[in-house]
Amino acid sequence: MFMKKNSKLKSQSTISVFKCFIIGVLLSLAPAYAQAQSKTISGVVTDDQRETLPGVTVSIKGSKTATQTDAKGEFRISATAKDQLVFSYVGFETTTMTVGTKSVINVSLNSKMSDLDEVVVIGYGTSKRKDLTGAVATVSVADLNKAPVRSFDEALAGRVAGVQVTSSDGRPGSGVNIVIRGNNSVTQSSSPLYVVDGFLLEDQNNNTINPADIASIDILKDASATAIYGARGANGVIVITTKKGKEGKPVFSFSSSTGVQENINPIALMNPYEFVKYQLELTPGATGTPRTPTEIYLAGGKTLDYYKTEKGIDWQDKTQRVAVVTNNNLSVSGGTKKLKYVFSGSTIDQDGILLNSNYKRYQGRTVLDYKITEKLKVGVNANYSYLRQSGLNPVVSESGSSTSNVMVAVWGARPVLTDPSQEDSFIDPDIDPLNDYRVNPVINLQNTYRVNNTKNFSANSYVEYLITKDLKLRTTFGITENRATQNSFDNSQTQYGNPAGSNGGPRGSINNISSSNWLNENTLTWNKKISKKAKIDVLGGFTAQKFDIWTDGVAASRLPNEDLGLGGLSQGVQQRVDSTASVWTMSSFLGRVNYNYDSRYQLTASFRADGSSKFPSKNHWGYFPSGAAAWTFKNEKFLKKSTVLSEGKLRVSYGVTGNNRVGNFDYLTRYFNPIGSSYVFNNAYVAGVVATNLGNSELKWESTEQVDAGLDIGFFKQRITFSADVYKKLTKDLLLQTQLAPSSGFGTATKNVGSVENKGLELSLTTKNIQTKDFSWTSSANISFNKNKVVALGDDGSAIQRSIPWDQSWRNTTAYITRVGDPLGLMYGYESLGTYKYEDFNLNTTTNVYTLKPDVAANGNARGAIQPGDAKYKDQNGDLAITTSDYTIIGRGQPIHTGGFSNNFTYKGFDLNVFLQWSYGNDILNANKLIFEGNSRNQGYLNQYASYNDRWSADNPTSDIPRARGYTGAIGGYSSAIVEDGSFLRLKTVSLGYNFESEFTKRLRLKSMRFYVSGQNLITWTKYSGSDPEVNSYNSALTSGFDFSSYPRARTIVFGTNISF
Repeated sequence: MFMKKNSKLKSQSTISVFKCFIIGVLLSLAPAYAQAQSKTISGVVTDDQRETLPGVTVSIKGSKTATQTDAKGEFRISATAKDQLVFSYVGFETTTMTVGTKSVINVSLNSKMSDLDEVVVIGYGTSKRKDLTGAVATVSVADLNKAPVRSFDEALAGRVAGVQVTSSDGRPGSGVNIVIRGNNSVTQSSSPLYVVDGFLLEDQNNNTINPADIASIDILKDASATAIYGARGANGVIVITTKKGKEGKPVFSFSSSTGVQENINPIALMNPYEFVKYQLELTPGATGTPRTPTEIYLAGGKTLDYYKTEKGIDWQDKTQRVAVVTNNNLSVSGGTKKLKYVFSGSTIDQDGILLNSNYKRYQGRTVLDYKITEKLKVGVNANYSYLRQSGLNPVVSESGSSTSNVMVAVWGARPVLTDPSQEDSFIDPDIDPLNDYRVNPVINLQNTYRVNNTKNFSANSYVEYLITKDLKLRTTFGITENRATQNSFDNSQTQYGNPAGSNGGPRGSINNISSSNWLNENTLTWNKKISKKAKIDVLGGFTAQKFDIWTDGVAASRLPNEDLGLGGLSQGVQQRVDSTASVWTMSSFLGRVNYNYDSRYQLTASFRADGSSKFPSKNHWGYFPSGAAAWTFKNEKFLKKSTVLSEGKLRVSYGVTGNNRVGNFDYLTRYFNPIGSSYVFNNAYVAGVVATNLGNSELKWESTEQVDAGLDIGFFKQRITFSADVYKKLTKDLLLQTQLAPSSGFGTATKNVGSVENKGLELSLTTKNIQTKDFSWTSSANISFNKNKVVALGDDGSAIQRSIPWDQSWRNTTAYITRVGDPLGLMYGYESLGTYKYEDFNLNTTTNVYTLKPDVAANGNARGAIQPGDAKYKDQNGDLAITTSDYTIIGRGQPIHTGGFSNNFTYKGFDLNVFLQWSYGNDILNANKLIFEGNSRNQGYLNQYASYNDRWSADNPTSDIPRARGYTGAIGGYSSAIVEDGSFLRLKTVSLGYNFESEFTKRLRLKSMRFYVSGQNLITWTKYSGSDPEVNSYNSALTSGFDFSSYPRARTIVFGTNISF
């Protein structure tokens, strides 16, 4: 019994042990079992620019299980924890990820296409960068779009070596002046040719293009690249390509930004005490008004010290504001294998920092590409824009008097009034008894109406047929229609509409400018690999273009009912009714051959013949050849396996290009029918005509010969890339006005008689400093030097002198000179020696009269009238008299070098772009100082710059700034006293953004989302005392660096978002 019981217990114990063993085994196998369980893995695949990638293959390593990402870059796949997912896509590096415990895996693929494989748009085609033989620069569109600007050219300054960008002012909607490799012409435009989606435009309004629509910007600089554009390639070419649709589901993209603009550099002006003190130093004769400063400011027992506590009026603050700018963009793109599309629209509303100034743009674009068959493809790219710019142009004085300019009126307005109620008065009664010129700048700005409306429509269509696999025919037809209306109205509460004096009362004008430009191009391209190592592509074509322009306008003054505005022009006194019509045509033949042997040796030859109606029949055609060669030494056997050197190429090129920017009928003698001028024949009035210019049947193209040599080199798989170019350009047959014999009846005629040379050096460096999974830092820098020289001028080599019509009294005073052997447009005037000091005089102690010493030159006044503190100039010829024969070079407007430095940082979802721009060695002729540092020609009662507080006086006898009335009577002329160093370093753009993770955006059903803050024109380091050193008020090669009453440049800070879904 006992034995049975014990046996039973033994059996139960054995069973228990077995159960524990089984449980232990199962527990030990649990992790392996768990790992063997499949689960769904999802995620998003993007490129290194955080753009989603459709069609990426996602596979399990060692298995046949695979899937692809959809149109949104998303994928789903079943895998176990131990599996490895392999992500592969053409053109990108393959990436492997272990699943582990993750159920969501997001991957960013790095492009394995090097910078050398980048496709560059060139004339009538494309090329890989590694195959280029010419000097072609590509602008980073991603960096440009980080700058809060309305048009791409605003952000271009400092981005590309050899490209100089200046602006006449900072008005909303105002254009910029772009010069590539120096000014080629003296009298004609040096702005580049624009090619927008294949359409050639010489006077492109870049405001019509939405920066968000741009896919690429390529700048063609040497003759090898530009000669294919012949008569229009001398000034360089900017090729703009807009975005096209891609195969896939529709992708909607929306971006919006709102920000503020403000003038962070207002001019320091005299306060009430300083202003009154200065006025009391003047005599009644200096003001030209019946009341003296003593009568105005010291009436009622007031003393000068009374004004020390006066706050005064800050007219800059009252006429300027913190302006709001908003920008919105919406687009949808996508397509099938046959049809691809882009539809986009944008709006921008930008208030100016000056009252009553604004810029608006409404724009839309449609891009369609349709593949009818495997061989036949058609497409169209159409853009419409409506632009509205309002506000006075501060540089232009419509009356010819400098006091009418906006900024002069603001800076010069008195900071203190004898009666506070005068602040709301339109006329300043104390100093303007005639009520005709010294007006309230606030009221004037608020009531002045200047509005320019522009409607622009452009469309370019194409048909492309693949004749064989190597031979392609392409035909395009494009048209651009432009309608602009310039409206101007001045009521009685404005500078020009005030009925007092000679203004004539309320006035208005309407001017219409319409143009039509059509272009047809037909090209045949043959691209063939002719042997195992050699390939060739040949281009041939024919183009035809026609440009029509019509203008009409009407102006009237003394309008009896100003409430009717422009609707009442017919009731006023007619000032002008005019209309014009003009047309030019051009036909061209072109060809190009590119030969590449073994990716080591590249040859390019091109030729273009242009026939233009702008020239007489004997010179109707111009011929423009070019040739280039490149040696890619990196691909030689002795360097091919180098792990240090990743790129190495030498380039040389030569070519001839032309300049078509001449008047449509400059070769013809033109006649004019003056209004009211008639002859009497047989007791009847017969209208007569007058010849206004003498034609020249020998007129021909300005042509530019250019030689270029370049080096492109890269290290460590393109982590460091460097490019250098040296060039020499000689522009011949410049169109200049030359003197004629008096017997001809004409003073001058246009002839091809001049030449200009430009030589330069361009350096560009790009580095990928740090690249890790979470952090990257890349940098790029460029610097360019250009030396300009006039080689020949006119039949007799006479110098060209230029005056600036900023004021009637300075209209005929030489400010610039262009002469053989010197750069274009040097500043010309007297060399200032500051002021006469006491040691320049003999003092009669009896009469206390100072008399200029015999060996000291007079400044234009009688020697006995000159006093200590008066303006003093250097006597260049030693005749002890200052005359125009003492003029000398006092400055140069062109810089010695310009450049830019950009840094891009990324850390996980954050991105930061910092861009600096500089210009060095350029001078600025600050004409504002002629009015606001001593009133050299007696602009009475104007306030002055605060810098004039340091003027010469008995208490400040060492100052080089003339005393009050220290310019009076001195010979009138520009001098080095107003020439300043215009060099600057500017923190141009800073942009900080955050890209949300795909897990977050996926929950919101978005493809991507980014928030950012961006600033433009943030800080400028400069010695220049004016509003902004990046100025050229008149945008002329002969008058560069001139500053007068320019619109202040604004600092812009915006907050924005980019969303796609």
